[in-house]
Amino acid sequence: MSHGLMENRNSMSHGNAEHYEPEHLQMEQWLDDHPDFAHDYFVRKAKRTMVDGWLVNHALAGAPAGGTPPQPLNTSESSTSGSNSKNSSGANTPVRKISAQEFEKSGHILRPIVSTVDGVPTFLSPAMNSIAETRIPRKSVNELKALDERELMSELVLDICNDLDVTSLCHKILQNVSLLLKANRCSLFLVQGDEAAGTRCLASKLFDVTSQSTLRDCTLDKEEIRVPWGSGIVGHVAKTGTGLNIPDAYEDPRFNNNVDSMTGFKTRSILCYPIRDTDGEVVGVAQAINKLNSLPFDQTDEKVFMSYLAFCGIGIRNAQMFERSTLENRRNQLLLDLARVIFEEQNNVATLIHKIMLHTQSLLRCQRCQVLLVDENSKGVFSQVFDLQASDFDNDDNYTRKGSIEPRFPINIGITGYVATTGETLNIPDAYEDDRFDASSDKRTNFRTRSILCMPIKNAQNQVIGVCQFVNKMDESPFNNNDEHLFEAFAIFCGLGINNTRMYEKAVRAMAKQRVALECLSYHAAAPNDHVQRIKKLPVPSAQFFHLLDVGFDDSLLDDDNTVRAVIRMFMELDLVEKFHINYEMLCRWLLSVKRNYRNVTYHNWRHAFNVAQTMFWMMTEGNLGHLLGDLECLALLVGCLCHDLDHRGTNNQFQIKTMSPLAQLYSTSVMEHHHFDQCVMILSTKGSEILSAISPEDYETVTRVLEHAILATDLAVYFRYRGEFFNLVESGKADWSQDDQRDLLRGMLMTACDIAAISKPWEIQKKTAKLIAAEFFEQGDIERKELKIEPMDMMDRDKKDQFPAMQIGFIDSICLPVYSSLVKINNRVDPILQGCKSNRDVWQKKNECKDERKKKVSSGTESSYKSSEKGDESRL
Repeated sequence: MSHGLMENRNSMSHGNAEHYEPEHLQMEQWLDDHPDFAHDYFVRKAKRTMVDGWLVNHALAGAPAGGTPPQPLNTSESSTSGSNSKNSSGANTPVRKISAQEFEKSGHILRPIVSTVDGVPTFLSPAMNSIAETRIPRKSVNELKALDERELMSELVLDICNDLDVTSLCHKILQNVSLLLKANRCSLFLVQGDEAAGTRCLASKLFDVTSQSTLRDCTLDKEEIRVPWGSGIVGHVAKTGTGLNIPDAYEDPRFNNNVDSMTGFKTRSILCYPIRDTDGEVVGVAQAINKLNSLPFDQTDEKVFMSYLAFCGIGIRNAQMFERSTLENRRNQLLLDLARVIFEEQNNVATLIHKIMLHTQSLLRCQRCQVLLVDENSKGVFSQVFDLQASDFDNDDNYTRKGSIEPRFPINIGITGYVATTGETLNIPDAYEDDRFDASSDKRTNFRTRSILCMPIKNAQNQVIGVCQFVNKMDESPFNNNDEHLFEAFAIFCGLGINNTRMYEKAVRAMAKQRVALECLSYHAAAPNDHVQRIKKLPVPSAQFFHLLDVGFDDSLLDDDNTVRAVIRMFMELDLVEKFHINYEMLCRWLLSVKRNYRNVTYHNWRHAFNVAQTMFWMMTEGNLGHLLGDLECLALLVGCLCHDLDHRGTNNQFQIKTMSPLAQLYSTSVMEHHHFDQCVMILSTKGSEILSAISPEDYETVTRVLEHAILATDLAVYFRYRGEFFNLVESGKADWSQDDQRDLLRGMLMTACDIAAISKPWEIQKKTAKLIAAEFFEQGDIERKELKIEPMDMMDRDKKDQFPAMQIGFIDSICLPVYSSLVKINNRVDPILQGCKSNRDVWQKKNECKDERKKKVSSGTESSYKSSEKGDESRL
């Protein structure tokens, strides 16, 4: 730690001294001189961000020594790290524990991590052949015998240093011992097992090796001999760590003559010494038997034997380390390949579980395998059980069972239940010795359970989501630590795979439910067929009959049926029915369905949508703006006007956000407008209402895009965002309406102009509309005050209704007049709307002035007289 501090100090003092005050540098020098205090302070006071900063600074390969001082990765995180450990977790810190550059230091090109077999990517690589390729040819026995003792020792030491295969190395060692000691035969035992667990023993790697025997002769059909720790001559040498020179084996009580009895060989003298590694630990025992001259081994043999075994210990240790690293590498490759198999397909839990069982059964070589999924709501209860036995498949990866059916094998609820509730692993070498095992299950199935390995499967939150139970290894041995460790690592991928697949299935079910809900909604939201047939049979009068070409159009003169017929007339006048081959019955059903999907709110209802559509129709015809737009755009804009407030709830976007409504959770911006568009698409997609079904896919895509843009443009926030660009374009006189981006601006401004067109109607119509708007605003304000306990904005506040005329003036000045003035500059035939807007502004101005005068007159009177005056204002709206 002090070295790291000194390194950091040097970096800062040399490269960044200008960043620090002299007193800070003195303090840093003091910390360098007192590393114990610095270390203690860091351990007690350092925050996660400081550690992360240190890791990042030291992980960047090739970083200059004189960089800027390490800064916290996230200052806000630093300030809250004490109170929110989750936010300051190092898991979110982009620290490279190792970089690709680290692998280049050796100068070697490493093999690819991923290879391909039969077109399938795999992490498993071919067996390593580099050992055999690097071996140096050995001298023959006769050549070795011709060497003097010193040359022979040197040659034999070099010989074992070039072999990293444990079995081959041990064979060389024993052959070399035979040559050095002139022994008849030799054996070598390696230490195995764990001292802490009391499982240490000696295993014969090779037995009875002579100077002439080959490795194949010594390993072919030879069974491994195991010697208990401390038993016999070999066990005694391993346990005590001291060598034995026994001139007469039969005189030593530790000698076991069973091998001599079976083979007919007569053991006379034995020289047995331990093999130690560089740490002095006994890693094996070498044993030489019978000198060729029939004499016992002498002290010279002992010295030669000890000297040579010292080198052998190093060689064996290196070979064992290499073997272990090779096995670790293969194990990691296997786990990665198993993970690849699991994550290949995650559409169905049953299919995934069978894949897991198939590969696990092959991995651990057991007779039976079960996976039990824990019920998410009732921990300790299994919701699904899958099982597999070795006879279910014969090396056939295509074995599947359809779903989780009634388990064929006993669940052993005492064992699996314990693992599910505690999350602990159970490795039971003898099931009948464990009280949790139900022996009666074997009697019912005529199966003999010997050993059981039961392990939990956990998700990323470390919660037990399942249990995997393995029964009886094929070789009848109990499950060992390697089995536990291998499946423990595999179980991590299993847990992630099962959890992800469950989430996917939930998402699929949710989507299915949504589709069903939409089907039900579209069925109930669609217009009844008898209404459609009735409207279909009614004649459609002319545009003049409905006064659709009048700028002062009044919808109150039409009943609901006539509003629908009036819209049909708009489609006909614009020749949209013929151009786009719209089925007349579909058009009737679509219009009635749109009308049906407007809620009965005070203002933003079907009547408002109908008026907006009529204004757009007037803009295209009498306003002479239709020639700037294509037929597809005219169709999209008319549909957009009719649908732009579908399913409006009588409250604005801010209200949805304040109440955290489901709509606000779905959409981050233009909440209601996105919902209106979605409802529009739903109705257009409902069977029998597909008025766009006859157009080409390309045209459909264009209409949908324009339609979405048009509906979203009715959000005043969007209007304010783009109006400056539009106004500047019009003022410049350089507008080119053939450009797509400029046409987008024009369509958006037209939608806003039509949406607020009530402000331009004759005063009597404007007055009624203003009253409806105020009533809807006040209803929202009442809800905010009573239910949300917040003060509504002025325009929503019923207590400030006397300010309504002033607010209307502000609305006209800031929103209405600018957009209408710009449209007039494009085509002066839009001027009647502009003049109507100005006329209404004058009336609102007079009302505001009268209100101020009355307020002054009653300022010295009673409160009740002022309130009565307020009521008069409200009644005149």
